[in-house]
Amino acid sequence: MADVPGIGIPAQLAERMSMAEQHEYVRRALSRRRVIGSAGGLAAGGLLAACSDDGGKPTDTPSPATGDTTGSATAPFGRHLALGTDPRTQMRISWQVPNAVKKPFVRYGTEPGELTERAAAELRPLKTPSLGPKLPGIEQYYVHAALNDLDPGTTYHYALGHEGYDDGKASASFRTAPAMARAFTFTAFGDQGITRAARTMGKLIGDRDPAFHLHAGDICYAEETGHGREDDSKYDARVWDAFLKQIDPVAAKVPWMIATGNHDMEAYYSPDGYGGQFARWSFPARQTYYSFVYGNVAVVSLDANDVSYEIPANLGYTDGKQTRWLDETLGRLRADSGVDFIVVFFHHCAYSSSTHASDGGVRSQWVPLFDKHRVDLVINGHNHVYERTDAIRSDALQRPLPVGGSAEPARDGTVYVTAGGGGRELFDFSAPDSYAGHQEHRDSVRTFTWRRGREKDRAEVEWSRVRYTGYSFLTVEAVPGARPRLKCSAHSDGGMKIDSFELVGA
Repeated sequence: MADVPGIGIPAQLAERMSMAEQHEYVRRALSRRRVIGSAGGLAAGGLLAACSDDGGKPTDTPSPATGDTTGSATAPFGRHLALGTDPRTQMRISWQVPNAVKKPFVRYGTEPGELTERAAAELRPLKTPSLGPKLPGIEQYYVHAALNDLDPGTTYHYALGHEGYDDGKASASFRTAPAMARAFTFTAFGDQGITRAARTMGKLIGDRDPAFHLHAGDICYAEETGHGREDDSKYDARVWDAFLKQIDPVAAKVPWMIATGNHDMEAYYSPDGYGGQFARWSFPARQTYYSFVYGNVAVVSLDANDVSYEIPANLGYTDGKQTRWLDETLGRLRADSGVDFIVVFFHHCAYSSSTHASDGGVRSQWVPLFDKHRVDLVINGHNHVYERTDAIRSDALQRPLPVGGSAEPARDGTVYVTAGGGGRELFDFSAPDSYAGHQEHRDSVRTFTWRRGREKDRAEVEWSRVRYTGYSFLTVEAVPGARPRLKCSAHSDGGMKIDSFELVGA
């Protein structure tokens, strides 16, 4: 594909444009440069060739792609799993191939040498134009397979293939959720990217062998600006290739459940900026927010770009649909007798005293619903630190929760964790770090909350209990029973425990 001159939106104009407006600007700019229909260029519809017209979600029948289709020398890479809506019986397997392939599939079975089951997979091509002299146009190819009707609590081995490539040998394995609630562990962090620290963090997650991992957004940073603006000198789709290779050793066996962050809005592919994400990832639902129940824990993933006052490029893009869905979903989950705990994760912070501080849009739209439905734990990224609050309700501290302490969220309120130390450059705090073995408690900490119009409401807050400036991740062990518990701990990239606390079910 021939280079196209830079199509960056002037900064002053971009500041006033939504993601949808920026997408249309780029689409028109590319059309004017007559790249549509050129040999090896974009298919009709520009960057949306691999997407439908309903917000960038992939079509059931992907557009034909160019490239080597013989398959014999095209090895899969970048494997990553995702849970289905029922983790007991469903698993989604995704991967990448360097060229277009025909008839991709997954072989799987309960014995590594007997992969007797076979599931057809879907190829989703993703086309990115040349966005400047240093960024050539590329085509990427993502493949997704849905495995259903699996047996609960069972280990499955699998191998990937396509026409001309089928070695029949298991390359990885996964385990479905048990039919009955049992103790299990999951992990979480956000803001990973591709760095030495990011690779270390991924390895540490793999060493824990969790049932699943929650990634709280800002996944790979192919889009460097983070403002939800198109910028031809910053966005490089090839970064995704390196990122998926980086997480492959862990994500091939541990479901990697993602939330979208501000760096995950990519204006080139769809009006909401998520066309690329729907090509790369297999979401449990055909939207960027979803829920699932694993054992006695319900997990809800949200797209905070929809409510963010700090970065408003996608503010209100669902027209309130996501928030209404959240209210209904939390109500349904709280009424489920099999659910002891509700964990919500998303990118922008509800409560943090670090660089990005707290987002008033999250506070006004979602925190009242967390209080209403007695959400137990909220996990965020965005601020590249570890921070944990005391128990909060009605926007105020309700009960102190020291390191090693215990709280009952139904009585005391929700605990909020910022777990943004996944690998990118670190932020800092206005107050000294305070963590296990190094406690520097302050009665109050200076911070602010973003309000509509990107203004700042400054405040002294009492809820900042644990602060750690360093790479870190959260581990949560769910223990069912007469006295159900979430045993939470945070660890640094060097293995040091920086926090521990326990949440007790009602």
